[in-house]
Amino acid sequence: MRTLAILLCASTVLGACATGPAGERAALSKAAVGPAAAPADALGRDKPAIGTFGFDVAGMDRATAPGDNFYQFANGEWGKKTVIPADRANYGEFTALDDLSFERTHTILEEAAKQPGNKIGAMYASFMDDAAAEAKGLDPVRRELAAIKAIADRAAYARKLGESLRNGVVGPINAYVTIDDKNPDRPIVQVAQSGLGLPDRDYYLKTDAKLAEAKAAYAAYLTKLFAMAGEPNGAARAKAVIDLETRLAGVHWTRIENRDSDKTYNPWLRADFEKKAPGFDWAAFLGAAGVNGEKGFLVSQPSAIAGTAKILAATPLGVLKDYLWAQTLDEAAPYLNNAAVDAHFAFHGTTLDGTPQNRVRWKRGVDFVKQNMGEAVGEQYVARHFPPEAKAEADKLVRNVIASMDNRLANLAWMAPETRAKARAKLAAFRPQIGYPTRWRDYSALTIERGDMFGNLKRATAFEWARGLAKLGKPADRDEWFMTPMDVNAYANPVWNEIVFPAAILQPPFFDPHADPAVNYGGIGAVIGHEISHHFDDQGRKYDQTGRLADWWTPADVTRFTALTDQLVKQYDAYEPLPGQHVQGALTLGENIADLAGLTVAYDAYKLSLNGAPAPMIDGFSGDQRFYLGWAQVWRRSYREANLRQRLLTDPHSPSEQRASVVRNLEPWYGAYQPQPANKLYLAPEARVRIW
Repeated sequence: MRTLAILLCASTVLGACATGPAGERAALSKAAVGPAAAPADALGRDKPAIGTFGFDVAGMDRATAPGDNFYQFANGEWGKKTVIPADRANYGEFTALDDLSFERTHTILEEAAKQPGNKIGAMYASFMDDAAAEAKGLDPVRRELAAIKAIADRAAYARKLGESLRNGVVGPINAYVTIDDKNPDRPIVQVAQSGLGLPDRDYYLKTDAKLAEAKAAYAAYLTKLFAMAGEPNGAARAKAVIDLETRLAGVHWTRIENRDSDKTYNPWLRADFEKKAPGFDWAAFLGAAGVNGEKGFLVSQPSAIAGTAKILAATPLGVLKDYLWAQTLDEAAPYLNNAAVDAHFAFHGTTLDGTPQNRVRWKRGVDFVKQNMGEAVGEQYVARHFPPEAKAEADKLVRNVIASMDNRLANLAWMAPETRAKARAKLAAFRPQIGYPTRWRDYSALTIERGDMFGNLKRATAFEWARGLAKLGKPADRDEWFMTPMDVNAYANPVWNEIVFPAAILQPPFFDPHADPAVNYGGIGAVIGHEISHHFDDQGRKYDQTGRLADWWTPADVTRFTALTDQLVKQYDAYEPLPGQHVQGALTLGENIADLAGLTVAYDAYKLSLNGAPAPMIDGFSGDQRFYLGWAQVWRRSYREANLRQRLLTDPHSPSEQRASVVRNLEPWYGAYQPQPANKLYLAPEARVRIW
C-alpha cells in the first residue's frame, strides 16, 4: 500500500515563528485552547490568530516584486528575522505548530505520569528517567549484540535478520504487512530493499564532495560505536561494513523508480524467492519474521532483492555480522546512556541534517510515546484540543473542495468522456477522515514498566509487529490510521481512496474560523485540494474508485496527461536551490501536480463560497491576492544547508520556495499580481501547466 504523506512534518520530512512563540498561538476556537484563544476586538468580535485577516503582513518583503519571487514577496521579512532553533534542522509554520502539539502532548503526559497504572504515563516516565539510562549504559542491548556475534552460519544469520525485524532493526531486506494494491481488502506481506545507513544510495555512489564528507563521517561514527562497546579494530570493521552497504546501494532502485506503482507491484509465490533470488536462506528469514507460511507476497524491487541475495552470499560472514551488529547498536543508541545518545545525534542530527543541538529530553520523551502508543495519547489530545465544532468546520471545507474538484473533472476538455465519468465516480466514492480515527487502537495487551525504557521500546515494537501479523488472512481494516491526531501533517491513501487530516494541522495559519475566507482557502483549502488531487496525480490516477491498482484510462488520455506532466518535470528541474544541486522534477512530480491542482480547486471553492458577491478589499489586498498570500504563508520555512541538501536528494516534495512558486502556472495569479514578461516567474500563457 502506498500511503502518500504530502506535508512536511517539521522534524522529518515533515520552524522562528512569524507570530510569536508556538505556545502563544491560538487554535481553532476558544474551546480548543481556553485562555490562549484569539482576543476579541473593541466590538467583541473574535479576531484572527494572525494579523488583521489571517496573514502576517509584517513578514512580507514588499521590495521584492511578486512576479520575481512570490515566496520572498510574501515571506521575506519573516525569513530575515527567523532564527532556526538549535535543535531544529529547519523551521517554519509546520514546525511552529509541531512545537505547539508537543507542548500540549507534554502536558498530557506529565499529568499521566503522576497517575498510578496509567500506561502512557509509565512509558513517558521510563524515558524521562535519565539516571537509570545512564546507570545501565549499553547493558540493555548487550545481549542482542552478543547473539549477533555468536551467529555460526548463514542460516542463523538469515534467521537473525528475520528476528531483528520484530525488534525494529531492518537489515538489507525489509518485510512488513501492508495492503495488496490490486486487492484493497487484502493484507499481504511486502518485501523490499533496505539496509543503508546513509539516507540514500547517492551518498555511496556519487562523487560530490559534500556526500563524500558524509560518508567519511559515517565511517567515523561506526568506528566510535565499535569502540564504545569495547570492540577491537573498529576502523577496519567500519570500512568493511560501508563497503558492503556501497555494494547494496549499487543494486538498489532509485527513489524515482520506486515511485512507479506499476513497476513496484510484483506478486511472488513463496517458492519464487529461492528461484528468483537464490543465495539467501529465505525459509530461515521469513520463518523468523513469522511469515514463511504465506502463499503470496509482493516484492517492490525484484532486481534489487535478487542482487542483495547475491551480495549477501558473496560477503564474508564476519562482515555480515558486523553490519547487523552496527545497525542494531545504531538503532538502540537514542535509548541508551548519554554517550550513545550523543554519538548517534552527532552523526544523524548534526552531520546529516546540520542540527547543532539535540532536543531536550522531554521532547524526545513525547516523541517516544507518540511513536509507540500514539493513539492512546491521541484520544486525550482530541478530547482537549479538537472540539466538535472544529471538526464540523473542517468537514464543511472538505465538502466544498470536493465539489470544486468534481466541477473541474466534469468540464475537463482533454479527458475522454468515458474516463471522465470514471474519474468522477472515483471522487464520489472518496472517503475523507478528519481529525481522528473512528475507533481507537487497543493497547491492553502491551506491557509497560515504569523503570524499563528500553524494555518498553522492545515490547512496543514487538506488539506492533504482532498487530501486523494478526491482519493476515483477515479483511483489511479501512478505519486504521497511519498518523496520530497530534501530527502536523496529512496524507492521501489511494488504496483506500481516502485522505486523512489529523487534528493538529487544522489550526492557524492553515485554518482559522476567524480569518478571512480567502486565506483559509489558500491555506487549508489548497492543502485539502492537494490531498484530494493526489488520487489523480501521476501515480494516484492508476487506482480506481475501489482503490484497486488498475488500468482505467484510455491510452490517449494517458498520452495527453503525460505530455502535461512532462512540462512540469522540466519546470522543476530548472530550479537550483543550492549551487549545483537542482530540484528533481521526476522525484517531486506527484507533489508538484498536487500543489498545482490543490490551488486550482481551492480557488474555485473560494469563489463559490462568495455566492456571487465580490470579495472585499482588506488592508489594500484584493480577495485573489489574499488567497495566494494564504498559500505562500503556510510554506514559510528556513533550512540548514545540510538538511536542504539531503531533502533535494531524498524528499518527494520540492523545497518551500518552489512550492510557493507553483502560482506561476495559474491564470488568476497573473490577474491578481500583474507580473510582466520581464519578471522571473512569468511564463507565457502557452508555457503555463494546467492539468486539472
